[in-house]
Formats: sequence, structure tokens, C-alpha cells
Amino acid sequence: MAAESTDTEQECVEGYIYSGNPPRILLLRRPPNRGRIWAPVSGKVEIEDSDFPAALRREIAEETQISDPVRVFELGWDFPFTGPDGRPWRLHGYGVELEREVEPLLSEEHDAFEWLDASDALARLHYDDNRQALGLLLQLLEGERRSGAPAVP
Repeated sequence: MAAESTDTEQECVEGYIYSGNPPRILLLRRPPNRGRIWAPVSGKVEIEDSDFPAALRREIAEETQISDPVRVFELGWDFPFTGPDGRPWRLHGYGVELEREVEPLLSEEHDAFEWLDASDALARLHYDDNRQALGLLLQLLEGERRSGAPAVP
């Protein structure tokens, strides 16, 4: 897959998995050698991925064995950052709705998971950019609740 911008060396995706109304958010904890931080599913977009949502679906399946989301949708949020290689990377945020809360089968990239209420999830996230993206998801879901119709497919 080609990068969308010539100044970005690596495109990445992250998915905020949720279920219910009010939504409960699935967060995953990295093991000690990766800082023991709580975060959403995330990963690099690979050359074989047809698009960003396909990359995210692959990452979700690899990290949690979840393969049947109700919908995956853009949050309209991306975050440029310097990757571990010192080059420019960019992260794209997505909402991922599940029919119900499920117990994920974690890969070795994570050592724990928790389904949390929105306020607890916001407090648990390690990075400000993660809190910003989750905040956008929560705003979209609140708009859907008020209108009675999905804001995104």
C-alpha cells in the first residue's frame, strides 16, 4: 500500500474497540518490556494491506483474535510522530464496534485486557493522543445516540 504523504515513512493504525450504549471500551496492557502501558489495538500498515481499515482488521485479529466487528470507521483523526527509527510516522484512529463484549485471546504483545467505562478508559490511557482519539469516538457516539442514527456507516 502506498503512503498517503511523501513525508511520512510509516503509516500506522489504532482501533478503539467498544460495545454497548453507553459504550464500554476494550483496552490492552503492554508487558513490562514494553512499558506496561494501557492502549488500544495498534500497528503498522503493511505493504499487503489493501487500505487502512484492512490493516486495522489484521492487527485486531493478530492481537486479540477478534475477527467480526459490526463496523470499523474513521474517527477523522491522525497523529504525526517520530517513530523509533527516527523517521516520520503517522497514526490513524478508528472506532471498532462489537456486538457484545468478548474476551480477547491476547498475543504476546499484551499481558492483560479490560473492558472499561468511557471515563475509566480515558484515565487509563497512557498517551494524550490516545485520549484525544478516544474523546473523538465518544463525541461521535454521543451524536449518534442523540440523533438515533449512525453518524458513520
